[in-house]
Amino acid sequence: MSSNQLYAGYQSELADFRLAFSRGGAYTAIALVLLGVGLDYGQYPHLQLPFAIARVVVSLMIAGVVVALYSQAGRRFAPWLTMTWLLLPQIMIAWMISQTEGVQSPYYVGLNLAIFASGIALPFGLWQNLVFGVLSYVLYALACLLHAGGIEPVGTFIVNSLFLLFAAAASGVYTFFNERARFMLFRLKAEVADKNTELEVINRKLVDIKGQMLQQEKMAAIGTLAAGLLHEVNNPVNFCLMAIEVAMEEPAAKSEPGIQECLVDAKQGMQRIQHIVSDLKTFAYRKPGAEVEGTPFLFEKALDSSQRLTAHELRGVKMTREMPDDTLVMGDEAAIIGVLINLFSNAALAMRKAGTKEPMIHTTVRWETGAGRRLHVTVRDNGPGIAPENLARVFEPFFTTREVGQGLGLGLSISYAVIERHGGVLYAESEVGQWASFSFDLPRAE
Repeated sequence: MSSNQLYAGYQSELADFRLAFSRGGAYTAIALVLLGVGLDYGQYPHLQLPFAIARVVVSLMIAGVVVALYSQAGRRFAPWLTMTWLLLPQIMIAWMISQTEGVQSPYYVGLNLAIFASGIALPFGLWQNLVFGVLSYVLYALACLLHAGGIEPVGTFIVNSLFLLFAAAASGVYTFFNERARFMLFRLKAEVADKNTELEVINRKLVDIKGQMLQQEKMAAIGTLAAGLLHEVNNPVNFCLMAIEVAMEEPAAKSEPGIQECLVDAKQGMQRIQHIVSDLKTFAYRKPGAEVEGTPFLFEKALDSSQRLTAHELRGVKMTREMPDDTLVMGDEAAIIGVLINLFSNAALAMRKAGTKEPMIHTTVRWETGAGRRLHVTVRDNGPGIAPENLARVFEPFFTTREVGQGLGLGLSISYAVIERHGGVLYAESEVGQWASFSFDLPRAE
């Protein structure tokens, strides 16, 4: 947070603080003014009626200021309104001093009390407290001058004057340090809020990193398994293919269409095993890192691989596609295979869970027009769709609608990061009960 923003925020909070304190202080002033009738009764019973009337009038005037403080304009003029209700009791006390013993009147203590209260209790600014102290002293001096006995004895007047001025100076010092303490407290709160915001960002990044690490560990395990499979399976598969080729050349096999057809099926089966293990190795052997390697590959080949690797999940699902002849793009082929696997698996699971009749997944691939042409891919199913409240959250790490134990909710989050690394955006669209689609784009290979 910049210093200007910090100061602006402090001023806004201070304005609210002063407004609330002013209202509370005004209510307290009304109570104290009215309770002062006890002092009038004990000291000047013969003046109790005019003093009581004065107290009621001042209390009503303070109440009027309180009403103003609750208005919209009251917020803007809160410091001036606070000064107003503070001066009302001071004016009343000055009048009482002039009506009683002047310089030696005990009501002089009330002036001091108000000055100290404004400096210690009320959130005044320095200049406001100094002005209030000076005005209180002026009111005291006028009260003494208007008294029948004048400012006699002069010594007492000088002492009282000095005490009032000392009180005003002390009140100003209190105000200055109170103001600094309030600002330091606000700055500390702002720093804590900034740190909390930074921690939230770090936590979100840690969640993403945790997801990436979990996925990398899973892929590493699959890669180790795939490498072993490729080594262990290739030899017997190659042996079987050689045997099938030899058998297909035998005259007996050539003369029997049934045997020939069986051998062709066996050969295709062995080749499929080779493809699956090869796809698994390509998918699992991914190099970690935030940047895309930038290797050209055919998206059509990645699409074929992803469908073969999810064949067991796509049983009963009609797979269709629409794509141009040229699908050469730049990027991380294994990562894109992972994205497609995730999209196909999610779609198949959602349709199976909803009991969709004639489930279908259609993949549309087309080149975008204009400068910097990119390959736009859309995977759309005819399943139950995504609820509106979940549509904006599907890419959040660990967000899942699957049952416990059926998924971590990381697939779409990681897929989003993969497409983002390729300079694109993965986004979802849906119509509940009709369809759901996920779209992304990839850079063209030059």
